[in-house]
Amino acid sequence: MRFVKAKDYNDMSRKAANIISAQVILRPDCVLGLATGSSPVGLYQCLIEWYEKGDLDFSGVTSVNLDEYRGLPHDNPQSYYYFMNDHLFSHINTDPAKTHVPDGMIADAGEACSQYDETIRSTGGVDLQLLGMGHNGHIGFNEPDEEFAKGTHCVDLAQSTIDANSRFFASREEVPTQAYTMGIQTIMAAKKILVVVSGADKADIVEKAFFGPITPHVPASILQLHADVTVVGDEAAFAKIADRI
Repeated sequence: MRFVKAKDYNDMSRKAANIISAQVILRPDCVLGLATGSSPVGLYQCLIEWYEKGDLDFSGVTSVNLDEYRGLPHDNPQSYYYFMNDHLFSHINTDPAKTHVPDGMIADAGEACSQYDETIRSTGGVDLQLLGMGHNGHIGFNEPDEEFAKGTHCVDLAQSTIDANSRFFASREEVPTQAYTMGIQTIMAAKKILVVVSGADKADIVEKAFFGPITPHVPASILQLHADVTVVGDEAAFAKIADRI
């Protein structure tokens, strides 16, 4: 596991975007696993800026997103499909046929999950998987549990996750309580993994996830077993591990 120190959120975003851009340049037909949430917004903006300058070409890239809220249509501004188009896809030259997000409107959870697993298999495998990390250590929407989930599955969101997401909705009643998410086994199958973390509120979970015991109660701790993980974090997020990296 490699740790890349950044001064602040903007510096973290640039450093993480450099890693993704190198992947795209070295392999124009790569498969990127992408994430949503506040952590990757800055790095997506960097990628857009570099694309607009002519430094990047995404036409051959395939992407698979980690997760989607169950029950939200694509045109809902809080859906992750909408998020990805708003923050990245509509600003670069990706092929819409090669951008994949779980379909939250498939009512049958088994069908939705098996379809997305097949989509991921059809790409040939993820070359680089981008991850954020929740305050409870969730990656994707893999919440703390008694065991590590394998493939795509429907998850009941933890109350802490619902609380964190409530700021994006007009009322707490509108916040989804379930999501379809890529499983831990699928995430771990990626050739490379890139984790982005920022802010003092992530310092505790950074220490637990990367220097504590490997346990499904802290889902991100499984990343300690992956052969190629890079964690890019700012000074605040790395505050409790600064003397160990």
